[in-house]
This record gives sequence, C-alpha cells and structure tokens, in this order.
Amino acid sequence: MAQIAIIAPATVIAITGRGKQLVSYRNIRKKVDLASAVGSCRIQRKCAVVVVRASEGGALSLPHDWSPQKGSEGGTKMKGSNRFFTVGLVAAWYSSNIGVLLLNKYLLSNYGFKYPIFLTMCHMTACSLLSYVAIAWMKVVPLQTIRSRVQFFKISALSLVFCVSVVFGNISLRYLPVSFNQAIGATTPFFTAVFAYLMTFKREAWLTYLTLVPVVTGVIIASGGEPSFHLFGFIICVAATGARALKSVLQGILLSSEGEKLNSMNLLLYMAPMAVVFLLPATLIMEENVVGITLALARDDSKIIWYLLFNSSLAYFVNLTNFLVTKHTSALTLQVLGNAKGAVAVVVSILIFRNPVSVTGMMGYSLTVFGVILYSEAKKRSK
Repeated sequence: MAQIAIIAPATVIAITGRGKQLVSYRNIRKKVDLASAVGSCRIQRKCAVVVVRASEGGALSLPHDWSPQKGSEGGTKMKGSNRFFTVGLVAAWYSSNIGVLLLNKYLLSNYGFKYPIFLTMCHMTACSLLSYVAIAWMKVVPLQTIRSRVQFFKISALSLVFCVSVVFGNISLRYLPVSFNQAIGATTPFFTAVFAYLMTFKREAWLTYLTLVPVVTGVIIASGGEPSFHLFGFIICVAATGARALKSVLQGILLSSEGEKLNSMNLLLYMAPMAVVFLLPATLIMEENVVGITLALARDDSKIIWYLLFNSSLAYFVNLTNFLVTKHTSALTLQVLGNAKGAVAVVVSILIFRNPVSVTGMMGYSLTVFGVILYSEAKKRSK
C-alpha cells in the first residue's frame, strides 16, 4: 500500500500528475499508510500539482481521485517521448550540419561548381524564404519586429560580417579538405577571446587564456602535418573563423539592450535578406555570368539544380535545428555537441572523400579539440 512521509510543520510535498514527489530537505520522521492517514492538513490544487502542508504530528493524505501509479506511468511515457524527441533533434542537427558541409565540399571541389559566392547567395535566399514561412505562417517562434533605424543598421552590420564568414568558409573548401577546415574552425574560441578583449576590454581568468594554448598549438601542428595544405585556403579559412568570432562578439555588443535582443530565428529572418542584397552585386561582379553557366550545367546534368535546392534548404535547417536543440537542451549542451560534431564531420569526410591524413595532423586536431573542451570548462567555472 502507498505510503507518504510525516514531516515537520510547513514543509511542502509537491506531487505532480506524473507521480513525481518533490520533498523538501527536512528530516523525515516516519511513514504511514495512505488508507489510515489522519490529521490536520490543507490541500491546494494547482493544475496537475497537489501541494500538501502538514501541521506537526499530522499525516499527509492525498485526494481519493488521485492515482500515483497511473501518474507515474504517464510520467514515464512522457519522459520517454521527450527523450526520443531530443535525440531526434540532435540527430537532425548533426545530419544537417555535417550534410551541408560535405555537400558544399562536393559541389565546390569534386563536382567542379567553382562559385562559392553564388552558392552562399542561394543559401541566404533559402534562409530568407523558409524563415518567413516558419515564423509568419507556421508560428515556430513569435515574430519580433525591428523597432528603430539604428537597430536596422546594427543588424545590417552583423549580416555583412556573417556574409564574409560564410563566403570565406565556402571558398576555403575549394582548397582544403574538410578535416583540416574543421581543425581551423575549432579555433573560434581563441578569436572570440581576442575580439572580446579588444572591443569590450573584457578579461577572462588567466586559466581560461591558458586553455587557448593547446587550441592554437594543435592547429600549428595540424598545419605542419597536413598533406593537402594550401596557403591561400589556409588564410581564407582563418579569416572565415575570425569573422565568425567577430560576428558573435558584435552581436553581444550591438544587440545587448532588452529592446533590441532577437532570438536566433528572428535574427536570421532579417539577416538573410540583407545578406542576399550584399551578395548579389558581389556575385555579378566577381562570378560573371554564373546564372548562365549554372543553367548550361543543368542542361547537361539536371542533378546540379537538385543539389543546389537541397543544399540551400539544408543550410536553413542547420539554423532551425540549432535553435531547437538549444531550446530543448541548453547552450552548454550545444557547445559539447558542437565539439563532438567536428570530430564526426572529420571522420565522415575522410571516409567519403578519401583525402590523405597524417598521424601528425590528427594529433594536432585532437589537441585543438582537447583545448576547446578545456576552454569550455574553464569558462563555465569562471561564471
């Protein structure tokens, strides 16, 4: 028969509809059967929660229509479904992140589609359209409006830096294997710490800065041991990583007030169209007649159109799943998953593209990832 504790005055036991008992940290005196529970008690109902307060020496009883066993089963099922949903979200986030990276590499390097600015513009166009559908029609998140001209120009500045980071990242994939690209990208915390210090004079604890040493050292070692090292690709990839870090620091500075803060989905809704405006003239000037060339390629191989459509849609789902995983887990969990994602992307890319790797290069990348983990832990402790 079910039992419940008799506890000290004013101590609260909250018993949820899922059958979970939240007991305060007071000393439990004894237990009695619910069937024979008597004494002075007061019961309040709040949604699915029963809150019971007992006077000293009193027994806690439950309403006769409440079934702990049934609630517990429902809670177990609910927890199980939530767990499966979260695992599914993480799997979708991994698949979209790694998928868009590998498909970018395939198009720009293996397939021979040498137009990274146009490819990025396709990504931003898809993000613009799908963001509007998700927010205006499907109501995935509430619409947040731009409230002032100053806020508009701030978002425009973020969009420009965002463009540079994505375009440079795609350009680097033409010259570097995904494994080395990910090793350089893992140094983002180093650039974030540098920009935060230069722009906001924000100082971290000395231990946090110390953890950045293996981050940088690992990339230096990986560079020396990379069989497919390309100097221009390396410089562009470093620039892309720096721009990505600059964007995160700028976002914290420019959109810091409560009235200007936007969640990542609404920020993408406004940044993506601005990015298309920035990228369109750059595409027309630097990648002349790219639309005509793409159409000519499509006449010979229609798969290029499907590649571009799928790749562009995948670029949006990277942002969507990133937002959802953060919402249903935490930013720290996302950071840990991100570190693991880089390692998974490296392994998958080596298996698919068969690019040569060296022991020195893999040791360097491992050292960088280890440094990033230490950095994350040091940041968490400093808070």
